[in-house]
Amino acid sequence: MPLTTTGELVGRAATDGSAVASFNVITLEHIEAVIAGAESVNAPVVLQVSENAVKFRYGRLLPLARAAVAAAERAAVPVALHLDHVQSDALLRQAPDAGFGSVMYDAARLPYAENLAATRAAVDWAHARGLWIEAELGEIGGKGGRPPLDAHAPGARTDPDQARAFVTDSGVDALAVAVGTTHAMTTRTAALDHALLGRLSAALDVPLVLHGSSGLPDTELTAAVGSGIAKVNIGTALNIAMTGAIRDFLAAHPEAVDSRGYLTVGREAMTRAVADIIGTLTAP
Repeated sequence: MPLTTTGELVGRAATDGSAVASFNVITLEHIEAVIAGAESVNAPVVLQVSENAVKFRYGRLLPLARAAVAAAERAAVPVALHLDHVQSDALLRQAPDAGFGSVMYDAARLPYAENLAATRAAVDWAHARGLWIEAELGEIGGKGGRPPLDAHAPGARTDPDQARAFVTDSGVDALAVAVGTTHAMTTRTAALDHALLGRLSAALDVPLVLHGSSGLPDTELTAAVGSGIAKVNIGTALNIAMTGAIRDFLAAHPEAVDSRGYLTVGREAMTRAVADIIGTLTAP
């Protein structure tokens, strides 16, 4: 079906009190697995390409983006394409022509005033071209070269009053909030500050986004949606599934040299992970 937009999917989820799953993709196998997993549970999904993934692909956005668009247009469920954790203005400006309907512009590493100014400029440019814009406020950590941090440290969390002012002054369409998760977690041991999440949901009139969701157990993911999260970002969970399946395959088949064998089991493992995570988000 035709490519949809993140704004449409997230807006619908926010209205319905649900959440859309957004998966970071690095390879064609990631793209195929995310779509296959979403199709298996008949759910919409967002394909995310991060700035780090672009760097991995020799700094070229179009090869992976073109593959994602082609796969999305042949999907049996609505699929959107999102450019994630963009710090480079040059990369931001490639988004519209590459098929992206939305961008997460990441200036959260900067002091508040500089974050606001950079995000406001990005929003003005993006909105003039029909792009939906997400930003981040607070210290989630573990992404874009930022070291892992204590998600429970004083000052790490998103302040509701500051968030309200930031959204108003920047004009962003959605806000990623720091409520206890960290990017790139390989264990599912994170715990959310649900009281803070409730205050943020009450204070803001834009959809809330949860980054670092791979570190949350199922119960926390389900509760996050109930507390107002409308977009859930997942990346590391797919890499764990793929890498584990490939390790097992190569251990069982040390003679294997055809990459299709281990890429197939890796893709299948990611497909199952996608279906499981979406099922968790839609659980009653």
